[in-house]
Amino acid sequence: MKKINVTITGCLGRMGKQLIKSIKKTKKFKLISVTENRMINKKIFGLKTQLNSINAFKNTNVIIDFTVPKATLEVLKIASKLKKRVVIGTTGFSKIEEKLIKKYSRQIPILKAGNMSLGVNLLVYLTEIASKSLGNNFLSKVYEVHHKHKKDHPSGTALMLGKGIALGKNKKLSKIMGKKYFNKKSFPFSKKINFNSLRKGKIIGEHQVKFSSGKEIVTLNHESFDRALYSEGALTAAKWLTNKKPGLYSMRDVLNFK
Repeated sequence: MKKINVTITGCLGRMGKQLIKSIKKTKKFKLISVTENRMINKKIFGLKTQLNSINAFKNTNVIIDFTVPKATLEVLKIASKLKKRVVIGTTGFSKIEEKLIKKYSRQIPILKAGNMSLGVNLLVYLTEIASKSLGNNFLSKVYEVHHKHKKDHPSGTALMLGKGIALGKNKKLSKIMGKKYFNKKSFPFSKKINFNSLRKGKIIGEHQVKFSSGKEIVTLNHESFDRALYSEGALTAAKWLTNKKPGLYSMRDVLNFK
């Protein structure tokens, strides 16, 4: 079987390093290039670290990007010129940046997910079902915990869960987005969806959705113990994307959740 050539951007970051580890454990991919957003005189598995450029991307089949919004958009600009596929695990995009990603997806296949984990994407799907089934008599809120170095909050996964709640109610998340709490021990339910983000230690990721009628509470939750589940999910997404036409896809498409 012919290997898929892959480029990892942000190769020295937590996810960049984890992706490289996972690639080395599979025979389906060949690491063809690695990039960072600044010049670093360092080699990774014999590959020289490069800046995001036409030269770095020209021989790849798919680019996997877990960086920051500014770097991701730089990657997409180059990838669109070269007609390269891109898997995006970066979070924290603004509305304007989201529109730019959608614009690029008309030119190249892009798979974007706030979380690449099978379990998390199942949780989002179950959240949507629960929201639809429980109806407007139940209030909802989302809680998430990550390591102390994570900058954006709520996390991309928390926002995915919020969107799941909104879809279940046939509404847009922007219309029912509630308050965004940070490092609170407790936070209330409201008629809108409230979020609470906690940053501490080395926690990889915990997410929880609660639905309350005032008489009972339904809780859905997911805990991550190994960062490899994200890199393995990203590689699954990259393989799936290799024969797709231009468009903006998600892990829901990969997992075929209806």
